[in-house]
This record gives sequence, C-alpha cells and structure tokens, in this order.
Amino acid sequence: MLILIFGLVCFFSLHSLAIIAPRWRERKRHHFGIMSWRLIISFGSLLSIGLISWGLFISRQTPAILYIPPAWTKPITDVLMLGVFPMLYATFLPCRIRSTLKYPDLVAIKLWALAHLIANGMLHEVILFGSFMAWAVLNRISLKRRIRLLPLGARSEFNDLVCIIAGIVTYLIILFFLHYRILGVIPV
Repeated sequence: MLILIFGLVCFFSLHSLAIIAPRWRERKRHHFGIMSWRLIISFGSLLSIGLISWGLFISRQTPAILYIPPAWTKPITDVLMLGVFPMLYATFLPCRIRSTLKYPDLVAIKLWALAHLIANGMLHEVILFGSFMAWAVLNRISLKRRIRLLPLGARSEFNDLVCIIAGIVTYLIILFFLHYRILGVIPV
C-alpha cells in the first residue's frame, strides 16, 4: 500500500506544481525550456504511474474490503463512464462542451473517479480513485483563483460531434478490449 501511496504523492506533486509552487515552476520552465521541462514532467509522470501500478498489483494480493458495492451500481458506473471520454476530447477542441464545462478534463477525472468509487470497495481502489477525485476538486478550486481560460478558437458544433463520436469509440475500445488486457479487470 505504501508504494501505491508514494506513487500517488509523486504523481499529484508533479501535477500540482502550478498550485503549490507556481513561481518555482515558472523559473524551472524558463531555466530548462518548455520542451525539456515537459520531458522532465512526462518522465516523472511515467515513473509515478509505474509506482502506482506496482502498488496496485501488490495491494491486490492482500485486498482489504471497505464495502461491497450492490449489483445495481454496475450499470450506473457504465453510464457515468460513457461521458468521460467525450469530455477528455473536448479539452482540446473549441466546442460547446468545453465552453460549458470550462475544464472538461477535470470534470472527466471527477466523473471517472466517482464511477469507479461506486463500483469498487477495496481499500486500494478507494485510495486510488478517491485521491484522483480530491485532486481534481482541489485543482478546479485553485483554477478559479489562478488563471483565465484562453480561447481555443471559434466554437464549432461539428467539434462537439467529433468529441462525442471519438469519446464513444474510445469508451467501447477500452470497455471491450483494453481494460481487461491492461488492468486484468473485466468491466463488462
């Protein structure tokens, strides 16, 4: 469990530099250059994800049950997850989804975490999904105080359609193919 928690702390620390140390972050970005800085953060993120994955693998060997989700929560999780991927795509395209949600990536993370908290009751799962939920909420609160959104360009209803179709296709691919192959968990 400690490896999982350490991985999460590393991951969230890297992704919270703009919240906890904005001036230091800007100095380092300037010192290393944008591309080098992105490589450093990406490498640290990959290491953190590796620690999280390793910690989850170890935690699954001796699971601690906090609660057992009722069977009726499964369809709720599936429906909630359906909205996650269109929101992630909307982060990168000027569309009504993005302008309505402002930060669709954070909404997607909160929805993903909520869906998984509803469906999973093991301690390591609650720590994982609960920490992502808490981070997304805190990040959203801090964004209200930190920055103004820069427009991505003219909104297009076509982009909304692209986000929705690409999101549904991604959801189906993950649901039926990747989730089990990568995580060993059958979601269907």
